[in-house]
Amino acid sequence: MQNRITELFDIKYPIVQAGMVWASGWRLASAVSNAGGLGIIGAGSMYPDVFLNHIKKCKQATDKPFGVNLPMLYPNLEELIEIIVKEKVKIVFTSAGNPKTWTSYLKEKGITVVHVVSSVKFAIKAKEAGVDAIVAEGFEAGGHNGRDETTSLVLIPAVRQEIDIPLIAAGGIATGKAMLAAMVLGADGVQIGSRFIASTEASSHQNFKQKILEAKEGDTSLTLKELTPVRLLKNKFYLEIQKAYENGASKEELKNLLGRGRAKKGMFEGDLDDGELEIGQVSSLIHTIRPAAEIVKEIVNEYEMTRIQALNDKSFSFS
Repeated sequence: MQNRITELFDIKYPIVQAGMVWASGWRLASAVSNAGGLGIIGAGSMYPDVFLNHIKKCKQATDKPFGVNLPMLYPNLEELIEIIVKEKVKIVFTSAGNPKTWTSYLKEKGITVVHVVSSVKFAIKAKEAGVDAIVAEGFEAGGHNGRDETTSLVLIPAVRQEIDIPLIAAGGIATGKAMLAAMVLGADGVQIGSRFIASTEASSHQNFKQKILEAKEGDTSLTLKELTPVRLLKNKFYLEIQKAYENGASKEELKNLLGRGRAKKGMFEGDLDDGELEIGQVSSLIHTIRPAAEIVKEIVNEYEMTRIQALNDKSFSFS
């Protein structure tokens, strides 16, 4: 499975574990890296001292490459970047901001930079900023998402038409078959989030993991576009948001309803009623909580088996 993504990151499989808030600590990142993928520490839910601790522990747990996800709206961004440079982290995924701000600086430090986008327009801007690769994340994805609601099926080939640098597909991918589909559409690799939340090593609460297993089609929705669009599992908090919309809530009223620490309450502390439960549409296809290494192996095996079946099917063509 060697290609531009495996060469860029020096990994065995072109599988990237997304840097999800309250789920992607050092245990998950190191487990995915040890299994041949690229593990990512999600900095979005970490204070600088906690972030530093996770990097150090990840280094102890794996001798394989790993990276960090850096939301550019984070208030302590400069402190986190100082830690990344000092600890010689070699791969950074930036998101939720302008890639021009830090890409040049990070690359000067010898860091591989990848930027997450939800549209062709921002993919072009990221390429112009000098990033090494792009993650194109479709509307199906969990957590914070794009406003345009472009699905992965449309977004991946559209971005591929406009850029020639390595492309990683994200949004709605949790199986080997979906991975193969993304590659046929033009991706060089995949970024997977929701499936790894339901893993043994994910730092998300067991209540949340169990709730994911119970999810059915239609149990998630993209909401709060006036603030930052986010895909959530429907629960008591989500219904309160919908009621607020029905009552004509202003942006400020929605912000007050969201409050502070809502994602931590739901995903990390396990409050399934009043917490924010960020997960993708693909949650309806997740039925087990398994070690990350088994998840990687299952995805790779299904990818290879499906690819071989397709090649042997004379009625099927990749062209």
